[in-house]
Amino acid sequence: MSTIEPTLPAGTVPHDMRAAVLDEHGLRIERIPVPAPQRDEALVRVTACGVCHSDLHVLKGEIGFPRPAVLGHEVSGTVVALGTGTTTEAVAVGDRVVGAFIMPCNACVECARGRDDLCLRFFGLNRVEGSLYDGTSRLARADGTRLAMYSMGGLAEYAVVPVSGLARVPDELDLASAAVLGCAVMTGFGAVRRGGGVRVGESVAVIGIGGVGTSIVQVARAVGAEPIIAVDVNTEKLDLAIELGAHAAVNARESDPVEAVRALGGDGVDVVFEALGSPRTFAQGLDMIRDGGRLVAVGLAATGQTAPVEITRLVRRSQRVIGSYGARTRTDLPEVVRLAASGAIDLDRVVTDSYGLDDLETAFAALTDGRIRGRGVVRLA
Repeated sequence: MSTIEPTLPAGTVPHDMRAAVLDEHGLRIERIPVPAPQRDEALVRVTACGVCHSDLHVLKGEIGFPRPAVLGHEVSGTVVALGTGTTTEAVAVGDRVVGAFIMPCNACVECARGRDDLCLRFFGLNRVEGSLYDGTSRLARADGTRLAMYSMGGLAEYAVVPVSGLARVPDELDLASAAVLGCAVMTGFGAVRRGGGVRVGESVAVIGIGGVGTSIVQVARAVGAEPIIAVDVNTEKLDLAIELGAHAAVNARESDPVEAVRALGGDGVDVVFEALGSPRTFAQGLDMIRDGGRLVAVGLAATGQTAPVEITRLVRRSQRVIGSYGARTRTDLPEVVRLAASGAIDLDRVVTDSYGLDDLETAFAALTDGRIRGRGVVRLA
């Protein structure tokens, strides 16, 4: 494993750092070497990392990923070094930045088409092998054992991030809260603007009000959707959705969500966003859309899970089912930052829970139990 470039001022970056390592025994906090950025990569001193269901799926073994590994894919922090040979105007040492969970390689056919969300090398190397785009990881244990990287491996005090996956954060935004821009808000933006193609005056329903659901509500409000209907089983989360711009809330424990949404939308809504990854709510979402409507599937499910689709109804009613796994990092991440800076994304309300690295198991337990009202972050600096 290479070391930090010797041109760095002495003492700028420590030799080792604290990181949350997932292995066959579970999560544990270890001291591991600080990684070194290579060409077109930045070393980021992590300020905060979001607590996301995607990491939880990996932690529970519901989504396959190699172990041992460092999870965490929604980070903010400060650039402290650039890899040798990196030439970019996107970021510089000292910049406050947010890192996107989809880190485009800039080289594959999908990246050439502008489809960062389909980057072949990201999904083939990072999501399958836990590597960056030279086929190796930047992380290792103190004894040299390789550690897989889930995106940039952000549940650590330092992270290596391809510069293609970074955007500057203006001073007026709280840097710790800005971490959620890189996944929760990016996912919401991609769902509304790219997947759903929501237009002014269209009606939408959002199933599942967490970090992603609250982001979908806010982006839908920003593009002029009306009404926006929030659906959940948690009253506090529904109240938060109303605070963030939803026009109506449906508690699925207290009423039939399909009937309630169809009534509020006037015989259904134009677009439903399913942010839970549940076969049951996926099917409910299909029943909520009107003729010509769209169901946008956003939430990840356990590998192999399926949901029924009534083929004839889909055909006769010209309905569409669309998968959306994020946004297009190089163009959309800067736009997401601008939305937050303008106040269209209220980070103060979205980030409802904060933890330290030593409280990580508590954070994931709260996420599992639905006790995080909006989005939680782990503060590392």
